[in-house]
Amino acid sequence: MTKTIALVTGANKGLGRETVRRLAGSGWRVYLAARDTARGEAAAAEFTAAGLDVRFVALDVTSDDSVAAAADTVKAEAGRLDVLINNAAIGGPRTAPGDTRPDDLREVFETNVFGPIRVTGAFLPLLRLSQHPRIVMVSSGIGSIATITDPKWAGLLPPALGYPSTKAALNMLTVMYASELDGMKVNAVDPGYTATDLNGHSGFQTVTEGTDAIVAMATVDRDGPSGGFFDRAGATSW
Repeated sequence: MTKTIALVTGANKGLGRETVRRLAGSGWRVYLAARDTARGEAAAAEFTAAGLDVRFVALDVTSDDSVAAAADTVKAEAGRLDVLINNAAIGGPRTAPGDTRPDDLREVFETNVFGPIRVTGAFLPLLRLSQHPRIVMVSSGIGSIATITDPKWAGLLPPALGYPSTKAALNMLTVMYASELDGMKVNAVDPGYTATDLNGHSGFQTVTEGTDAIVAMATVDRDGPSGGFFDRAGATSW
């Protein structure tokens, strides 16, 4: 039986690492992509020692050359890609909107918005060689306008421009890719409030719970949804 080939960005820790573990545990070959070579290689080595087919590939989502080199590696070793999971992201500045300047936001947009565009574009030729290509955009409920404007959340989230805006943009990217890429399943997911470095491990979900929606969309069948936004419970509001 032919193995499913997947690549997860930002995968040396947190949600990315747990996604690698779960998918490789299903018998897939998973490329653990990370910009930190030492941490990425160490994480991949742990999985390999446990008998999982996990391979490290250096990938900095903010670098054209790095992304192109990663795509070349996957092409040479696997010949195609079945599942791309755009997980890499940073938190961005927490300054108040009125105190935020354009330069404050460049890094978070470069990583969280332009990064997925860069990676998706580079891997599309390999995804097109798959019999069942899937793209998962790891978004956030913080990027949902419906959620943020719900009165029950009033006052719980300090206003900031960077992270919420990038995740809202990622949601729109998901819809646009899904509308154009016939034959591909392209979906966004909200992991939920999960304990990771991004929030100082203040989240109430485990990383396994946080990856439930990611794994669900990575393993969606040919008759499954595309162009949707999902959390652990199912479809959620944009």
